[in-house]
Amino acid sequence: MKIGIDKIGFAMPKYYLDIRDLATARGIEPDKFTKGLLQLEMSIPPVSQDIVTLGAQAAFEILDKEDLEKIDMIIVGTESGIDQSKASSVFIHGLLDIQPFVRAIEVKEACYGATAALDFAKNHVMNNPESRVLVIASDIAKYGIKSSGESTQGAGSCAMLITSNPRILELNNDNVCLTRDVMDFWRPNYSQYAFVEGKFSTEQYLGCLTTTWDKYLEKNNKQLSDFDAICLHLPYPKLGLKGLNTLLETEADDAIKEKLSKRFNESILYSQRVGNIYTGSLFLGLLSLLENSTNLNPGDKIALYSYGSGAVAEIFSMTLVPGYEKQLKQNRFDEFNSRTRISIEEYEEMFFRDTTVDSEGNLDISDIKDDSRFVLEKIENHKRIYKKQF
Repeated sequence: MKIGIDKIGFAMPKYYLDIRDLATARGIEPDKFTKGLLQLEMSIPPVSQDIVTLGAQAAFEILDKEDLEKIDMIIVGTESGIDQSKASSVFIHGLLDIQPFVRAIEVKEACYGATAALDFAKNHVMNNPESRVLVIASDIAKYGIKSSGESTQGAGSCAMLITSNPRILELNNDNVCLTRDVMDFWRPNYSQYAFVEGKFSTEQYLGCLTTTWDKYLEKNNKQLSDFDAICLHLPYPKLGLKGLNTLLETEADDAIKEKLSKRFNESILYSQRVGNIYTGSLFLGLLSLLENSTNLNPGDKIALYSYGSGAVAEIFSMTLVPGYEKQLKQNRFDEFNSRTRISIEEYEEMFFRDTTVDSEGNLDISDIKDDSRFVLEKIENHKRIYKKQF
C-alpha cells in the first residue's frame, strides 16, 4: 500500500522583520546575517497568534469538507506548547470543526516531533486504509532581545494530510533514527526562553547527520546518487548548507553535486523569509523545493534529514508521484510579499509583549487588531479562548 503526503499547506504571521534592520539595530554588519546565516527576513506574530492559530490556518488552507469528515487522527509536533496538559491539536480540532471521533495528540522532541508524527500517521493509515491523518508542525522560535539566537527567530506552521494513495509524495519504508543524550539546546519548564550551546549544537547537528547518513546508506544499500534532492532541517539556511556540503565531500561526480546543490538552494527560499520554525523547518524546506523546482519529476526520490536537539535525528525518503504539482501553489511568494514590514521598535513591542496573566488568570489583548481567520481572543480564568472570525 502506498502511504504518504496527499496535501501540504503553510501559514505564517502577517508581519515580518527585515534581518538587515535587526543587524543595524544591534550594531552588527548585515552580511553576518544575510551571508553568514543566509537569512533575509523573520516572521513575527502578535500575541493573538500562536501555534494553535497558525496550525489551524495551515490546515484550513488544504482541507475540504470530505477531509473534515474523514480525518480520524490529528498530531501536532511542537516545542512551543501552550499548555502542559491539553494538546494543541484539541484546540485545532475545535477550530476546524473536524468530526468528533478523532484521536488528537501532541508530540514533543525539540525540532524532531513532527517527523515522528509522520511515522505514527503512516502506521495508522497502514492499519486503517480509509483513514486520513492531519499532521501539523507548528512553532514559534523566540530567544529574547539581544540574545545570541535573536537572528534565527521565526514563526509558522506546516500542515500535511497523510493518506493512502497520496497525490504528492509516497513515504518509503527506509527510516533510520539516532538518539544521543546531549544538552545542546533545551528549555526548562521555568524558563520563557531556550538555552543553547551554539557551537556544540552545530557539532551535534552535523555529527548526527553523518552518523545517521552512513547507517542509512548501509541499511538500505543506497548511495548519494540514488537521490534527486536532499532536504535538511533548517534552524537557519547556512547550517543546512554546511550539512549538505558535508554529505557531498565524498562524492566525485560533479554533476550530482551540482544537481543536489541547486535543489538545496530551491529548498531554502521560503525559510530565508520566515526564519526558524523548529518542527516545521524541514517541511517548509520540502514545500519550498516542491513549489520552486522546475526539474523534479514523478519517481524522483527526496532524502530528508530531521534533527531535534537533545538529540534525536532521523533520515528517511519520499518518492514523488505523478501529478504532484497539481496539489501545490504556484504563487506563494504573493503571500510573502503581501505581509507588513515592521520596524525594530514594533518588533520588540509586538514579539516580546508581556503575556503574564493577572491574579485571576486573565489576559486582556482586545487592543490587538488581528483580522486573521483564527485568533487567540483572550485568556480568561486561565483558559485560552480562541475564535474563528470568518
